[in-house]
Amino acid sequence: MLAKILGAIAGEKIAGRNQKVTGALVGAAIPVIARRGLGPLGLALAAGWGAKKLIDRSRGLKAAASRQRNRRAAA
Repeated sequence: MLAKILGAIAGEKIAGRNQKVTGALVGAAIPVIARRGLGPLGLALAAGWGAKKLIDRSRGLKAAASRQRNRRAAA
């Protein structure tokens, strides 16, 4: 309940003085959308972040091995 009220106030402020009702309705709907959609969205974002970390780590390990080979070849 409190989230809907705060969302409506925030939506009203964002919409400006010309569209107060529209902003309030959008702001009141945001908590409902967040409850339904942010779980799967958060999971997808976390999986993407983890995949990026693994890719970066793999690239870092390959680059380190390449640098090590180049040092041995130069010496």
